[in-house]
Amino acid sequence: MRNLSLAAELVTDIPDLSVSRTAIDLDENVLYVVSENQNSDGEVEVKIWRIMQADNVGTSAVNPPIILTMFATNPSNGALTANQVVDLRFLPDSRRLAVLMRGGDITMVSIDDEDAIPEVEGTIEPGILAASWSPDDSLLAIVTGEQKLTLMTSTFDVLSDAPLFTSDFGEDAPINVGWGSKQTQFHGSLGKAAAQAPTARTVGASPDDDTLPRVSWRGDGTFFVVSSLSPNAPRHRTLRVYDRQAVLQTTSEAVPGLEHTLAWRPSGNLIVGTQRFGFEGGGAGKEGRHDVVFFERNGLRHGEFGVRVADLGIKPGEGRKWGYKVKELNWSSDSNVLGLWMEKDEGDIFQLWTTGNYHWYLKHEMAAPPSASGPSRFTSVEWHPEQALHVVLTTSSKIIRRTYAWETCASSTRPPSDSGTVAVLDGSKILLTPFRSQNVPPPMSSHQLALSASTSDSTTPPVHTCLSPTTETLALLWESGYLELWALGTKLTPGPGKIMQPVRTFGGVVAEGRQRQVVFSIAPDTMYVLGSTAESRDVVTVVRIAEGKVESSTSVELPFLNGRLVPTEGKSVVWQAPSGKLFEVDSSAASATEIAAFPEFCFLAQEVDVPNDAAQLPSSSLYIGLGTSGKLFVTSTSTSSRTLASNATSFTIASGFVIFTTSTHDATFAPLASLPALLLPADNDDDLPELPSTWEKRRVERGSRIVVGVSSAMSLVLQMPRGNLETINPRPLVMEVVRRDLDARNHRKAFLSCRKHRIDLNALVEYDFAAFLENLPLFLEHVHEVDYINLFLTGVGQGSQGPEKIAQLCDAIRIELERKDLTKYVNSILTAYMVKTPPNPEAGLALLLRLKDSDPHLVEDAVKYIIFLVDADRLFDTALGMYDFSLVLMIAQHAQKDPREYLPFLRELRSLEKYYQRFRIDDHLKRHDSALRNLHLAGSSSFAEALVYIEQHRLYELAISIWKGTEQYNTILELYGDWLFEQRDFRQAASVFVQAGALSKAMVAHEKALDWQELFDLAGRTGASHDDITAMGYRVGEDLASKKRYSDAARVLLDYAKDVREAVITLVQGNCFSEARRIVTLTDSPALLADVIHPGALESRAQISEDIGEMREQLRKQLHRIRELRVKKAEEPDAFYGMADDANLHNIDVMTDVSMPATAFTRYTVAPTSMSKSSKRTSRSKRKIERNAGRKGTADEEEYLLKSVTKLVARFSATQDDARHLLPHLSQFTPEHEAEGVALQVELAKFEQEFIEAVEEIWRKAVVEDETVPQDSWAQRMEDKAKQRQIDPIERVPKPDTKGNEEWRMKMFATL
Repeated sequence: MRNLSLAAELVTDIPDLSVSRTAIDLDENVLYVVSENQNSDGEVEVKIWRIMQADNVGTSAVNPPIILTMFATNPSNGALTANQVVDLRFLPDSRRLAVLMRGGDITMVSIDDEDAIPEVEGTIEPGILAASWSPDDSLLAIVTGEQKLTLMTSTFDVLSDAPLFTSDFGEDAPINVGWGSKQTQFHGSLGKAAAQAPTARTVGASPDDDTLPRVSWRGDGTFFVVSSLSPNAPRHRTLRVYDRQAVLQTTSEAVPGLEHTLAWRPSGNLIVGTQRFGFEGGGAGKEGRHDVVFFERNGLRHGEFGVRVADLGIKPGEGRKWGYKVKELNWSSDSNVLGLWMEKDEGDIFQLWTTGNYHWYLKHEMAAPPSASGPSRFTSVEWHPEQALHVVLTTSSKIIRRTYAWETCASSTRPPSDSGTVAVLDGSKILLTPFRSQNVPPPMSSHQLALSASTSDSTTPPVHTCLSPTTETLALLWESGYLELWALGTKLTPGPGKIMQPVRTFGGVVAEGRQRQVVFSIAPDTMYVLGSTAESRDVVTVVRIAEGKVESSTSVELPFLNGRLVPTEGKSVVWQAPSGKLFEVDSSAASATEIAAFPEFCFLAQEVDVPNDAAQLPSSSLYIGLGTSGKLFVTSTSTSSRTLASNATSFTIASGFVIFTTSTHDATFAPLASLPALLLPADNDDDLPELPSTWEKRRVERGSRIVVGVSSAMSLVLQMPRGNLETINPRPLVMEVVRRDLDARNHRKAFLSCRKHRIDLNALVEYDFAAFLENLPLFLEHVHEVDYINLFLTGVGQGSQGPEKIAQLCDAIRIELERKDLTKYVNSILTAYMVKTPPNPEAGLALLLRLKDSDPHLVEDAVKYIIFLVDADRLFDTALGMYDFSLVLMIAQHAQKDPREYLPFLRELRSLEKYYQRFRIDDHLKRHDSALRNLHLAGSSSFAEALVYIEQHRLYELAISIWKGTEQYNTILELYGDWLFEQRDFRQAASVFVQAGALSKAMVAHEKALDWQELFDLAGRTGASHDDITAMGYRVGEDLASKKRYSDAARVLLDYAKDVREAVITLVQGNCFSEARRIVTLTDSPALLADVIHPGALESRAQISEDIGEMREQLRKQLHRIRELRVKKAEEPDAFYGMADDANLHNIDVMTDVSMPATAFTRYTVAPTSMSKSSKRTSRSKRKIERNAGRKGTADEEEYLLKSVTKLVARFSATQDDARHLLPHLSQFTPEHEAEGVALQVELAKFEQEFIEAVEEIWRKAVVEDETVPQDSWAQRMEDKAKQRQIDPIERVPKPDTKGNEEWRMKMFATL
């Protein structure tokens, strides 16, 4: 679907009239040209010219030719019917030019010498008929005048010299078993003799054959082919394929009428020639037929296509039988373009052909420049060996260098009138396809526009085509400046009738000179035509056409040559210079002003307008361009350029996106609104922001290129490398149209678009939830089909909206549908109930109950529908829970449930009393709360069963609310209290018992809860005896003391047991010496001071000392073990982490998963290794591992020890607190107590210092030396990574705070 457009042209004049060959120095970008003349002595004078910067066609400067050297040589023995220079080649290794003369001389010219003196390396005496160098310049194949094939090296050493004509087929001769041949076919009554009779067929050569052999190499230099005329009459052409040693591989089959032209496709799959038909010895066909034929390497035919003789506009002349001949064929270096050099009576032409989908397109035709001496002729045609679409053509005095580029002529009209029309050039036909209406695969098309022969240029392909961005108008431009405008009349709506009805609205010459591009203005009557002048400058001609005539024409000369017009959306025109700079052309002032620049020349470029609110720029114009390097650029008039992609292959602009494909086979959709921000640097930063990662991408087929994007059809047309088309509907394009339709309140079109392209219907809601709810009646008016509404509701229910929004939307739709027509939309209303989260089938069944009497048939159909929405069993239970047996039977029947399963159960339920029946139903459905309420309504006779039901399902709180204010209320409370008592929630149970009046049970519960204040309060209120209270006091005091509530225990013993001694003993046990002394003084019991308090103080001092000793011993053991572990970890890390050093595993890069040894990483995991017996661990084994964590010898031991030391700090703080309470009393008792206090303080202080030093040593981070370990294997690298991931235990266990309360010390003891 692409056309070949002329991108650049340079014409160089040679002050000679006999240019014949060219060669290119790729390293220095130099073009060498050879010219030849015959002097008066009969010698051939050869001149070699040098032209600098041969490949830089995009420059405006044309470097003049410089003569490099010249020499004379003898011509060939025959008549001078061909050029005497057979081949000109630049050899990069030796930096010399090789000139092969037809007379046999091989002349070499060293270009690096100051005086380039030609030297004859050797002479082939019989002369040279044909010669060709291999693509790598290492071999030279020559056909000599003696019809011998000679193969030489680049130093002209002969590798092979053998006769050209031989009867051998070659090394790859096929084996023929006769299948399908004449000898194996049935011939009826003629018999076997007819099968064996020879077939009379004359194979001859074309009258246009120049009789010279041809040599052509395959692109990889592995093989070459020689085309030659047989020496015996009747003479015919034969192709022979040789390898690099000149060994014959295959010989082609005899092809009648095969001509001299020969070219092997660089990709290697085809050998191309030409064949004539309709004469004696020619091909079997009508006279005048002329085909380009293809051969495989094995010599067999492989297709053809016909030369379009009718489009050549010639008649048979006297000199030539057919009025023309094909002189040469040649391929572009990328094998995509085939060039046909044709010689006509009135002048030469050069045609460019491409193929796609097995069809050959004539894309371009160039005529030789006019010559004053006679018909215009080309003298050579050569493709650039590296630049694929760069061709060098020579005439007798001119060198024409042309660069072509691929371009898709696609319509850029905006919605809703966008047609997606694409115009494809194919000779004198324009293939038109509007992809919005039809998707016709090439080479077919929706319409073929045949160009008339009313002008001299109309039978040749236009040099450029363009479609108007505002109307369905096609512009065709020829190099001569002739322009045609066609109103296509494209039909956008479906229906009968022609898809197109083109009408020519204008035809005439609009500009002088050689033109190459035409662009429409935004104004429908204005055209911009780009051409060049003889002064090597580009010229833009602004043409205004009105009523089929040129109203005005203005030319503006531009500063450079070979630029390109950029289609714009404004009234001005933008011209891109070869350097990539963009100029705005002012036709009124005849000037061009630079406005922006691309980093490189972008043949494909386009201007787009971005809305000001999104652009955040003074100017709203952006320029998008794709360079030959594959880089996609964006720039604007006020900022620098930005690269969007470095591997782009094609791009288009549609639906507010820049869509481009890449060489990684994906299509990227970049919103236009996001591009201006990419051109602005961030605040206080000169760097441009990174490309967003949120741009949507879609994988496409390998090698896909964009043909056109049709916004209204939400489609993107891609073309595969073979030529076939694929139309996709990307989500961004679909969503853009959907959003546009939602803004226009065209809900039906938006809905159908989402449905057709499988877009989640939630998109209709998520775009603007509030607006959708507001326009919900309009939506239901547009989308009124029940099936569509059901589909929409189902999509909403399965969407990502929150449950509240889903319920709100479903309820709104349900209410609106009930208002419109309840009976028509009953299924949709049921769907609205079911898709909510959670579903509400009960409300749906209630609706059916409401309609059952008025429309039973509707309800029956609705029941069938709702069964598809909800599980039948669940629906059955829901209907049963509504206590309507007719509805239950209806659902059971339509759900095809077995009557034996539900009929006995339903009969049993029908026989029960109403509320007891509902109790049984609710209990069956496990609706225990409702069942208990119905059981309560069943009467007092069911109270006993209710108690059992309450206890069975733990419905105590509900039962309390149901039976509150009844006679059975206290029974329910007492039952609840018993359950709380069993659950050991004594405090709550006591409160319930008190409320129920069961005070004895309440006292037991208070005693269990150790709520002694409430207990003795109830005891007093119930009139308990003194003995019972005393006994109760002893029991409660003992229980409180066991829970270490010594103060409360002493209070109970003192107040209710009246036992001062036991109270004091309890306080001493709790280290509450101050309270104990106070009670002794209060009760005037001094004897207890010496009997209880003094011995108790010494016992407390001894206990503290014992605790200090235990902590000291534990601390020293753990500190010693930590030191050992750290030394072992530093000295032998492999042994510490359980990694044995196996010498057999050294230098092994990859190890299998079966026997992977344990590593420092797997040591901490439960992943299977070679040390485990199974791949999975049971929960029991995992619990065992957790219990054994920290066991001696494990990797977790150090962490376990650190946690143990942390716990020891808390224990030491508690010991300090006990000492703080004890030391003041030791100082006030006997001298013995005072001495013990001093000793205790000293002992505790020493341990405190030792403890602080130990903690500091343990949590001190070791200095790790950076040791560089050689990464000699994959296993070693993995081990090092695993060690790096290890975390020091001191980082996992925080350091405890050892600074306790300093108030525990007695300063008085420090002075003693």
